[in-house]
Amino acid sequence: MGNNKTVTVNVDGKVTSVQTFGGTVGQVVKSANLELKATDRVSPAVDATVQDGTVINVNQAKEVTVSLDGAEKTVNTTAQDVEDLVTELGVASASSVSAPKDAQLAVEGSFVSISTPKTVSIVADGKVDTTTTTAATVGNVLEDAGLALGANDRTSQPANAHVVNNMVIKVSRVDNAQTAVATEDVDFETVTTESAELLKGEKEVTQAGSAGKVEKTYKLVLVDGREASRTLVSETVTVQPVAEKITVGTKPKPVTQAAPATTGSNTGAAAPAMMNEAMWDKIAQCESGGNWSINTGNGYYGGLQFDIQTWIGAGGGAYAPNASLATKAQQIDIANRVYAQRGLQPWGCGWAATS
Repeated sequence: MGNNKTVTVNVDGKVTSVQTFGGTVGQVVKSANLELKATDRVSPAVDATVQDGTVINVNQAKEVTVSLDGAEKTVNTTAQDVEDLVTELGVASASSVSAPKDAQLAVEGSFVSISTPKTVSIVADGKVDTTTTTAATVGNVLEDAGLALGANDRTSQPANAHVVNNMVIKVSRVDNAQTAVATEDVDFETVTTESAELLKGEKEVTQAGSAGKVEKTYKLVLVDGREASRTLVSETVTVQPVAEKITVGTKPKPVTQAAPATTGSNTGAAAPAMMNEAMWDKIAQCESGGNWSINTGNGYYGGLQFDIQTWIGAGGGAYAPNASLATKAQQIDIANRVYAQRGLQPWGCGWAATS
């Protein structure tokens, strides 16, 4: 056994004086009831010989949970305090640390959050501000910048998002307290009734229609002063529409005994290709039931019911003395000439062209 010696043992800054007969550092440490792990750092070495007055420094291995810019990991270290740990990790000295730098690290259970300096751009209220920050979250960055958020304002990143270098945070001001009022037309309806007092093919507007007015109120959502959406919240009819009323005749046209055909016959002159044939077919169906050779003796002839004056005046005499003696193509040729000058006005059934 060796001589009794007084040895100083410094365990992570906690100093004790030990009376020992141990000859080596390992023996002294064991006599001090300290179990060394392979990862502990001991100076002098465990097998070194001790003398009276020897100082033994023990830095115990510690498991520390470190959150570095939001990413957690477990670090095995012999650092004595937070400052030593930060130095060991090699992070920027300007980093923000959750614990005081002189705080001692426990063998187990220590947690240290570190936020390194990052460049962040804040886009808000028409301005772009670029700053360097150690704030851990987007919410902290905005708070440090003195940017107050309204209840409806939006940010491009959640408030609890971890800050990364060169992050751009956009703040959108949202105003949903505005309304807008718009006046729009209300279409009128058309009501058609039949009348036996009007001849078939005749039409009479008995009440002119007019559009109404409706006032619509919208709730607006403005983002940075610009309309982003609108929602209809109410509508009020301020002017009622007036329906258009039309009476259509159903009374058959009078049929008289057929009169002898006007003296003469078809000249046989060729007519041009039929233009607007579908339109004239519709009108003829209304005027004469589609009979292109009809002559009832009522002074109107053919499928389109030409009177003699109109027929001859438009050049129909080149084909026949009256329309009933002309072919369909010849009648359509003369009808197109009248139509070019007077439209459909001469035909009571002109409305049928659009039916």
